[in-house]
Amino acid sequence: MKVFGVDEIKNIIPHRDPFLFLDEVMELNPGKMVSARKIIKKDEFWVKGHFPNFAVCPGVIAIEMLAQAGAVCILALPQNKGKVALFAGINKARFKKQILPGDEVILNVNIVKMIGDIGIGRAQAFVDGKIAVFAEIMFALKDYSKD
Repeated sequence: MKVFGVDEIKNIIPHRDPFLFLDEVMELNPGKMVSARKIIKKDEFWVKGHFPNFAVCPGVIAIEMLAQAGAVCILALPQNKGKVALFAGINKARFKKQILPGDEVILNVNIVKMIGDIGIGRAQAFVDGKIAVFAEIMFALKDYSKD
């Protein structure tokens, strides 16, 4: 079931093209878990150069997709409106399957711990039902509207 698309995502996180890596949110329990989707297009900005004649999604962009999904999850809470989720750390990241143009990537993030404005999420990206990337992502919430 599609919960919401890009316009609603943009109302939650500040990312914009060409650095918005989510197409839709399929399931959301704010502050707990999210399942999102990204279709990798053949004209993504990185395709021509990573790598010529063998376009493979850079690992840092795969991690960023997961981070954006996690940000939607935590910033969808009413008390976090107007904040941004900044990377605070990446642990246990593993890349198990290449992500290629044309792939549908399913991004699942479970928030496992929140202490104040610092949180940890367990993140997994799937392609064709197989795990492509997993990591533990840490984030720090910042109220950027006050600076």
